[in-house]
Amino acid sequence: MDDELRAVLDLELRLLDLEVRRSPELAGPLIDPDFREYGASGRVWDRDAVLGVEFGPDHEPLVVSDEAAVRLADDAVLVTYRTRRRERTVLRSSVWRREPGGPWRVLFHQGTPVPAQK
Repeated sequence: MDDELRAVLDLELRLLDLEVRRSPELAGPLIDPDFREYGASGRVWDRDAVLGVEFGPDHEPLVVSDEAAVRLADDAVLVTYRTRRRERTVLRSSVWRREPGGPWRVLFHQGTPVPAQK
């Protein structure tokens, strides 16, 4: 993975940091104004809704694995990974874009729950 792909992946992981997520001032610059998310819950989120989520003090962080990043175009990157919290595993993907001369921002995110193994 080249340095730029690693930097975008690091930005994605930063958005998973509860300190960042609890702060619209820290998370806001990472989220594109046109952001959409298809959540693992089935809910569709926009930028304002994501920035308005409140995380309580006992909210458990996600365990992340299988991170990858691939370039879709000069200014577009796909990030994929798996998260786990308690017994729930979710496959996640995000598309990051960069406007000419601007910063990388997440444009789209999707979480797909993995069915529990029997």
